[in-house]
Amino acid sequence: MKLNKDKYTIQDLLDIMARLRAPNGCPWDREQDHKSLKRYLIEEAYEVLEAIDEENPKKLCDELGDLLLQVIFHAQIAKENGQFDFGDVAHGVSAKMINRHRHVFGEEEAETADDVMSIWEKVKKEEKGLDTQTQVLKEVPGNLPALMRSFKVQQKAAQVGFDWDDVDDAMAKVKEEVRELEQAYKNGAADDIEEELGDLLFAVVNVSRFLKVQPELALAATVNKFIRRFEYVEATAAKQGRQLKDMTLKDMDALWDEAKDIEKREKGEA
Repeated sequence: MKLNKDKYTIQDLLDIMARLRAPNGCPWDREQDHKSLKRYLIEEAYEVLEAIDEENPKKLCDELGDLLLQVIFHAQIAKENGQFDFGDVAHGVSAKMINRHRHVFGEEEAETADDVMSIWEKVKKEEKGLDTQTQVLKEVPGNLPALMRSFKVQQKAAQVGFDWDDVDDAMAKVKEEVRELEQAYKNGAADDIEEELGDLLFAVVNVSRFLKVQPELALAATVNKFIRRFEYVEATAAKQGRQLKDMTLKDMDALWDEAKDIEKREKGEA
């Protein structure tokens, strides 16, 4: 492979990874296996999400490359083990996309996004030989973040009508679960508290599904918002010559409200 090219190709990337994994390649790359790389695959996926949120095309391009590298890495390891190679990966996903888009490449019709999803789920069940909806629920990966997994499980249960009629019913369930959690912590039973808290979170996810909001992304945004406001509280306190540990909650809450007001003005809400 020629080095320092003006434009590298996917084949160049495959050759680079093969070279890194070769006996005289990189010691770190040669030590890796599918399991040791799991954390990097997750990290790179979240860095892609961050680039999307920042609306930064250059960063997105870079992070997509890092994510693609993880795919290439796993494919190279599998090739060395005589299991499959990147060509098999590309073939498999191409065949899958054609089969699941029968409204584009076949005879089925789909006029709306909901129609498309209906076809997609039907074909997935055929491909995987799933006969019951319980099997469909169990197919949702258990190592997904819990909010994301619960969202997907609820979606799939709703496909066969196991669902609330509207968001008001889902909201009522949240209120019911809050009351049950309150009763559990008043009773002081740790197991009951954990169970009821889980039920409450699951009910909140149901509301998010009706409102077409991804709970994982919503919570991530709220965490970032909390950090921004906390930074304002701490920085403002420091300018006033105060440390948070010496302030009352009321004092800190006043600065928190200032941070909220600033955000609203910046958004043009005030």
